[in-house]
Amino acid sequence: MSAALFWQLVLGFGAISLVSVGGGIAVLPEMHRLVVEVHGWMDSGDFARRFALAQAAPGPNVLVVGLFGWHVGGVPGMLTAVLAMTLPTSLLAFGFSRLRARLAGRLWLKTIERGLVPIAVGLIAASGFILARGTAEWWLPVAITAASTLFVWRTDHSPLWVLGAGAVLGLAFL
Repeated sequence: MSAALFWQLVLGFGAISLVSVGGGIAVLPEMHRLVVEVHGWMDSGDFARRFALAQAAPGPNVLVVGLFGWHVGGVPGMLTAVLAMTLPTSLLAFGFSRLRARLAGRLWLKTIERGLVPIAVGLIAASGFILARGTAEWWLPVAITAASTLFVWRTDHSPLWVLGAGAVLGLAFL
C-alpha cells in the first residue's frame, strides 16, 4: 500500500469518524461519497454489496469500513481504515463522557442531546437511501423501509414482525 493511499484512508475515514453522530451507519452517505464519488475505488453496486456482506457478519456495523479498506489496500488498507474510523471517535467519546459526568443535569446539555436525535435519524435515513440507489429498482427498498417505519411507529406490534416480513421479502426476491 502506497503512502498516498494510506493518508487518503486515514484522512478520509478519520474525518468521517468525527461526525459519526448516530454510529457508523449514520455516516454511510459520506463513506459512499469518499469511496465511490471522490476516489472511485468502487461503484455504488460494489459499495452496497460490501455493506450487505458486513451486515451479515456478527459485530459492529462500522466494521464495513474494513471491507472498504481491504478492497483498496488489502490487509494494511483494512487495518488503516478501521483504525482511522474508530480511534478518533473513541477518543472523543471517552473525553466527552468524562466532561458529561461533570455537567450532568445542565439544561443546555440536555437540549443539545435532544437536538442530536433528529440529526442521527436523518443521517441514518440518508444511509438507507444511498444503499437503495445502488439497486436497479431503488424505489422498492425505499417503499419497504417507509412501510416498515410506519408500522413500527404507528402500531403496538413488535418490531420482530418487520424483521420476519423482511426475511420473507428477501427470500422472495433472491
